[in-house]
Amino acid sequence: MIIPGSGSQALAAALAEATGEALATPTYDRFPDGEQLAAVPDFAGDSATIVCSTTGDEAWVELLQLQDAVREAGATEVTTVIPYMGYARQDEAFKQGQPVSARAMARAVSTGTDRVVLVNPHEPDVADCYDVPVDHVDAAGVLAAPLPALDDPLFLAPDESAVGLAETVSEAYGAGDTDYFEKHRDRDTGAVEIEPSDATVQGRDVVVVDDIIATGSTMSEAIGVLEARDADRLFAACVHPMLVRNAATKLRNAGVERIVGTDTVERECSCVSVADAVADAL
Repeated sequence: MIIPGSGSQALAAALAEATGEALATPTYDRFPDGEQLAAVPDFAGDSATIVCSTTGDEAWVELLQLQDAVREAGATEVTTVIPYMGYARQDEAFKQGQPVSARAMARAVSTGTDRVVLVNPHEPDVADCYDVPVDHVDAAGVLAAPLPALDDPLFLAPDESAVGLAETVSEAYGAGDTDYFEKHRDRDTGAVEIEPSDATVQGRDVVVVDDIIATGSTMSEAIGVLEARDADRLFAACVHPMLVRNAATKLRNAGVERIVGTDTVERECSCVSVADAVADAL
């Protein structure tokens, strides 16, 4: 049985259809003091697959409660699908006295599951933080499907670490070159500097590909550089469209024609699903 977190209901439904599994209907309540209560009153069976993107602290609590709820209801095999893993960027202690937050969250999840499935975690090494087997799903290729016909396309990563994503989307699209910007972030101030790559962009359609778009600041800066170098149409594509605060508006104003994202984080731009890729892993 597939059990959705409150923020992953569309993906869970698509996954249930892709796998032929039944879809549970959890309840998500809150007590007057603010405490949460996620329950699965219609759960039946021995096997449970929980689908819950951890986009905030409340989602982590909800995930832990759903794990415990199905165990309490008799599940002997629990798989936890985390389409978007929050805290994955806190994969080390960057300063003295700081926690490795990704490890703390992973250890908590490990206590209530037999297996974890992650979709394009920001740092793949976070899999080592779990105490149970972890499967990785690379869903970047699905971002090619919603793209229109492109003229001499360039798939551009905002930094070198995301080149693999750009290459995956380019291969799935079936044409185009790949390149990246060089990005430098000041860990104390958070300021980011982007140095343009040597790729020729003039008159080309450019798709900037990343795993996460959060505030949109870094990608907007990259788009601004492309605009200055006379690129033609500009698109932003990401696996995890967090798009917090005014990120979508920021990208539009920078010159992005369309934002393409998956349903790991369910937003207006989530026009393609990772359900089939997750189903294959399951």
